[in-house]
Amino acid sequence: MPSSEPGSPVYSKNTLEFIAVAKSYCEVLETIDQMEKDRLVEVMLRLLPLLYLKASLLPSTDLIGDGSVETFATETHYGLLVEQMASLLEADDTYVNVYHPDIALADGAVAASVSEGLADLWQVMYDVVEVFRQGYDEAMNDALYLCKESFAGEWGPTLLSVLRALHGIMYIETAPLTDED
Repeated sequence: MPSSEPGSPVYSKNTLEFIAVAKSYCEVLETIDQMEKDRLVEVMLRLLPLLYLKASLLPSTDLIGDGSVETFATETHYGLLVEQMASLLEADDTYVNVYHPDIALADGAVAASVSEGLADLWQVMYDVVEVFRQGYDEAMNDALYLCKESFAGEWGPTLLSVLRALHGIMYIETAPLTDED
């Protein structure tokens, strides 16, 4: 049964604010079928920096359990999100990821997908939000620990790369190539 331990990282102000932003992020992507491209880009340009900030403020904690936390995001839902966002973003879905870890091994630029990046973030956020929704302290603690650990090397860099790509979609005008170029 859930219990609210005072001083627990699970119930800290920073954790609860992070969960609130993560929940908002998930809710936005769950309404993707009702959005226009410009609105998606605009909302993500506001939400992603806030999500990054709140994640950077998460308190430290240690694993209580064995490190396995229940997952809720399904491949079907993930695939549907990617498909819907890719359809919405069209040609703007692909961008050059200059910070990709394999860039040194690549013969050229490493292409990445905004829709896949946003769906990757959704998967992490959805799982942690659902664990918190259940309200079991040990599971919430371990989900918080794993989320913070994966922020440093996995979803944090993904968020930043996608944010840069979305910034380009919103603010950087690219001129189409013509035969005269």
